[in-house]
Amino acid sequence: MPDPTLEREAALWAKGLRIVAGLDEAGRGPLAGPVVAAAVAFPPGQIPIEGLRDSKLMTAAERERVAGAVRRTALGWGVGAASVREIDRINIRRATALAMRRALAHLPVSPDYILVDGTALPELGTAHEPVVDGDAQCQSVAAAAVLAKCVRDCLMMRLAPRYPAYQWDSNKGYATAGHLAVLDRRGPTPHHRITFSPMAQLDAFPAVKSEE
Repeated sequence: MPDPTLEREAALWAKGLRIVAGLDEAGRGPLAGPVVAAAVAFPPGQIPIEGLRDSKLMTAAERERVAGAVRRTALGWGVGAASVREIDRINIRRATALAMRRALAHLPVSPDYILVDGTALPELGTAHEPVVDGDAQCQSVAAAAVLAKCVRDCLMMRLAPRYPAYQWDSNKGYATAGHLAVLDRRGPTPHHRITFSPMAQLDAFPAVKSEE
């Protein structure tokens, strides 16, 4: 698959839309931890960032290096999150939109237009365009995905020592075989999404406290 480009952003800049933000999330699918979103706006005429591609195809070291380049060159960037409790209360789609709105609120510039990965989100309140596989097509969306992934991974790494059996340092809350096996034996922690399958079958377990 070709690396993402700035072609879509350049076309919007040429129309007079000077501040174009890419918007993406990390953590829709895991069983544990928050969903994190990031927004990135590059200046018109931005040179493509070397090594920036779909965050899922990058190593952790590559993401950290590229994230540094994004922070240095972007016109502005912002990060937002929605907690496990918010995910369980309002569902993951709405929680993702909430995290995205928070990311935009932390963006130090006001976007004229937003390129968002996936589907349209009327909740954004700003003119936007959904881009299927946006993190594989648009550098601003790919940059947002990398920042969101780096921030979320860091959050899960910080939680991992408190619940070592769940292996969040390696699985980041996703439903790996090891993670599911521990859930089956010990039940969920306060950081698990109780409304997610297979969590619904674990209601009989009390919440596991920190192992610190």
